[in-house]
Amino acid sequence: MNYTNGYRDPGIAGQLADRIRRISRRKVRLMEVCGTHTVSIFRSGIRSLLPDTVTLISGPGCPVCVTDQRDMDAFIALAGFDDVIVATFGDLMRVPGTHSSLLKERAKGSDIRIVYSPLDAITIATENPYKRVVFPGVGFETTAPTIAATLNLARDRGIHNFFVYSAHKLVPPALTALMALPEIHLDGFMLPGHVSVIIGAGAYRPFVARHSIPAVIAGFEPTDILLAIAMLVEQIESGASHLENAYSRVVSEAGNPKALALLADVFEVNHAAWRGLGVIADSGLKLRKSYEAFDAEQAFDLVIPESFDPAGCACGDILTGRKLPSGCPLFGKICTPEHPVGPCMVSTEGTCAAYYRYDNDSGAF
Repeated sequence: MNYTNGYRDPGIAGQLADRIRRISRRKVRLMEVCGTHTVSIFRSGIRSLLPDTVTLISGPGCPVCVTDQRDMDAFIALAGFDDVIVATFGDLMRVPGTHSSLLKERAKGSDIRIVYSPLDAITIATENPYKRVVFPGVGFETTAPTIAATLNLARDRGIHNFFVYSAHKLVPPALTALMALPEIHLDGFMLPGHVSVIIGAGAYRPFVARHSIPAVIAGFEPTDILLAIAMLVEQIESGASHLENAYSRVVSEAGNPKALALLADVFEVNHAAWRGLGVIADSGLKLRKSYEAFDAEQAFDLVIPESFDPAGCACGDILTGRKLPSGCPLFGKICTPEHPVGPCMVSTEGTCAAYYRYDNDSGAF
């Protein structure tokens, strides 16, 4: 029996859905911050099980989607150096920059290779000592420790032709930024399980205490998500507002100490630009001075053209819950997974891609 089967049990899911319908009286808007949650909600048909009083809003949880346009343009500019190999995860390839994409630059002759791990980039650097290998670092606290471990390895092995452009993001500051948007009303947050494994439940407590808003850490199986929704609705209906952990089988209060130590050794917190949210104080990670020899921003004289978001694209509004994908005039017409205009349609965890693929599949669970 698969370990996850119990978390996909239709009987348990039905009981949780009954519990939500039984207790829910107020109309509430709950944001799932994580793109993996967004996709799991669609795949499981969870919306079809919820009462009309509960609305789920997708937030800025897709790492590719929240990467600022200037950072995308920087990745593309790096690929233009004759002696550079860009080693990247595949989902960045098709994200449109202001004037091009990594996919288009590869078609023109740039050496851009898809890797499945940052360690693959180290291998490429070792095999190509006369080339400079750059890894675009995107993602949240979930992926940043693997980049930190890779930089540790590069330093220990004396590899001098490997570089990282760090565009990593931190989740808790983004939650604060969302609360500051006056046009968005949210009644609770479903917090990302995998980020929480790294940073621990305790990382959210200052945010929840400051804003007095219900928040529940959730796993990614259907019953995990339904349990988190039930806990959020129960808090709201009872007038409570605190942090709960519905993913305690893997998320501890303190997080993963080894991963946090790696992050602290390699990175320091700095301001970061987010698509849709602008610059958020202390929401990003840059390489510490002790690792600046690996910092692509320090090693290259980058000339980045003025950056613009794609004309007509509503990704920024969709990432913050201001709009649904159907509110974008390009959605499903000009912008499709085959021909994406904005990043939310590119990534498998992007809100637009999820709505495009699954919006008609409610009830599939």
